[in-house]
Amino acid sequence: MPVHNGDVAAIFDEMADLLEIENENPFRVRAYRTAAQSIRNLGREVSALLEQGEDLTRLPGIGKDLAAKIAEIVRTGHAAALDRLHRETPAALAELMKIPGLGPKRVHALYHDLNIKSAAQLRKAVEQQRVRTLPGFGVKTEQRIREALQGEGGAQEKRFKLALAAQYAEPLVAYLKDFKGVGNVVVAGSFRRRKETVGDLDILVTARSGKAVAERFVAYDDVREVVSKGSTRCTVILRNGLQVDLRVVPKASFGAALHYFTGSQAHNIAIRRMGQQRGLKINEYGVFKGDDRVAGDSEKSVFKAVGLPFIEPELRENRGEIDAAKAGRLPRLVTLDDLRGDLHAHTDATDGHDGLEDMARAAKDRGMAYLAITDHSRHLTVAKGLDPKRLSAQIHAIDRLNEKLSGIVLLKGIEVDILEDGSLDLPDKVLARLDVVVAAVHSKFGLSRDKQTRRILRAMDNPHFTILAHPSGRLIGEREAYDVDMPRIVRGARDAGCFLELNAHPERLDLQDIYCKMAKDNGVLVSIDSDAHSTANFDLLRFGIGQARRGWLEKGDVLNTRSLSALRKLLDQKR
Repeated sequence: MPVHNGDVAAIFDEMADLLEIENENPFRVRAYRTAAQSIRNLGREVSALLEQGEDLTRLPGIGKDLAAKIAEIVRTGHAAALDRLHRETPAALAELMKIPGLGPKRVHALYHDLNIKSAAQLRKAVEQQRVRTLPGFGVKTEQRIREALQGEGGAQEKRFKLALAAQYAEPLVAYLKDFKGVGNVVVAGSFRRRKETVGDLDILVTARSGKAVAERFVAYDDVREVVSKGSTRCTVILRNGLQVDLRVVPKASFGAALHYFTGSQAHNIAIRRMGQQRGLKINEYGVFKGDDRVAGDSEKSVFKAVGLPFIEPELRENRGEIDAAKAGRLPRLVTLDDLRGDLHAHTDATDGHDGLEDMARAAKDRGMAYLAITDHSRHLTVAKGLDPKRLSAQIHAIDRLNEKLSGIVLLKGIEVDILEDGSLDLPDKVLARLDVVVAAVHSKFGLSRDKQTRRILRAMDNPHFTILAHPSGRLIGEREAYDVDMPRIVRGARDAGCFLELNAHPERLDLQDIYCKMAKDNGVLVSIDSDAHSTANFDLLRFGIGQARRGWLEKGDVLNTRSLSALRKLLDQKR
C-alpha cells in the first residue's frame, strides 16, 4: 500500500487539530503543523527516502520522535498516537471540524464553553444566538456558521490542491505506464489545465487490451473503493477520497478524447460550434464529416480541422484564446527552463531550515544563475525576523560567500513587512544596501478595501520597494484574500516601476491567473518565486509556472527570466 507525503501530512494535521481542541501545549501543536507542511511540500516522497536509508531528522521541522512516527505511518498506514487521540476526543468534535468556518480553536470553545458535541447541538445554539456570545465569534461568525449548517449534507464537491493531486496522479501514471501493451497515459481535466484545485482525475490511456489495463488500474494499492469497472471505463476512489476515472480509448480517437476531457467545457463548446460552422461534428471520438472520421488522432488535428493552431491546455478557458488563435496572437508561454533565478527564498536565519550555502548550491543544482535571500524582517516576530543589526551581518555573510561560490550569485534581500500605514518595517538606509526588497502584508488583513489598497500603494512609492510578495495574501482553501482593489494595485506597480510576485507555493499560487494577465496587459513584470524555506522547496517552482501559463505569461513578461546583468538594470531603474 503506497503512502504518500499527503497521507503523512494529513495524519499530522489531524493530530494537531485534536490536540488543539483539547487545548494541549501550543508548541506541540505547532510541531505537528510544521511537520505536516514540511512533508507536504517535499519534492520527494518520504517513503522513498526511508527506503534509501536517509535520515529523516535532516528534513525541516522533523526530530527523532516525528521521524519515528513517519516511519510508522509509511510502514503501517496509520499512527498509534492518532488512534489514542481519537479514543480520548469525542468523535463528534472531529466532525464539527468539517463545518466551514470552524477550526480547532473554535471547536474547543464550543465544546468547553457551550458543551456542544454535535452539529445538531450547534444548530440549536445558533438559533438561540448563544454562539455569538463566545469570545472571538460575534454575529458575523455566527451567521457564517448558520449558512454552513444549512448547506450541510449538500452535494459540495471536495477539491484537492494541485500539488496534492500531483502526489497521487504521478505515481499512478507511472504504475499504468509500466504495464505491457500500454501506450499513452495522460491525466486530462483541470489537472492538465493546471488549475489551483481539482475535483477528480481523468486519466486517458491507449492500450492493446482495455480489459487488462482496467484490471491493473483497479488493483492499484492506493484504491479504497471500486465504483465501476468496464473494459473502457473505470472509476475508483483513492484512500484520500480523490476520485479517479480511467478511460481507455483507441489511438485514432486519442487526440479528440484528450481535447474533450481536458476541457474546459466553455472552450469545448466554442470549438464544437466552430466545427458545426464547417459541417463537422466534434466529440470525444473524433472529428467527423458525415460518417467519416477526418481528424482526432492528435489534438493538433482537432484544432487544425477548425482552422486553428494548437492551443496550450492552460489557456483553454474560453477567455480569449480562440480569438487570439484566429488572429495568430497566441502567447508563447513561459516554461520552467526559462527561469534564470529565484527572487524570494528564506534561510535558517529566520524561519527557513537551511543555511546560505546549502540554499545557494541547491539553486545552482536546479540551473539557476542567481538567488535572492529574502529572510523576514523584524515585525514578523514568529519567524524570528531580522532587525538592522542581524540583516547587516547577513549582508556581510552573503558577500563573503559570493567570493567563493562559482556558477551562482546570491543577491542580498529582505522580505519586509508592509505596516498598517504603508511604511516598511526597516529604515531606508538599511534597505538601500540591498539588491532586492520583497514587501509583503503579514498583518491587519481585515482592513477595508480602500485602506488596504492605499496601504500597499503607499509602500510601493518607497524608492527601495522592488516586488510585492503574494499580492492577495490568500491561502487556498484556508484563508481568503484580503479585500484589495487588485486593478489599482497593478496600475500602481506600473506607475511606481516595481514588480508583482507570483508565489509558487502550492498553498498560495498568488497572483491568481486573471491578475497575471492583467499585469501582462499593463506592462508589469511578474517574478515567479518559490518562497523556498528549504532546499527542497525550489521544486515547487513548477506549480508557479503552471499558474503563469494560465495567466498568458510569456518569457518576456517574467522578471526572473532575465540574465543577472539584465536583472540588475531593471532593479536599479526605480532607485
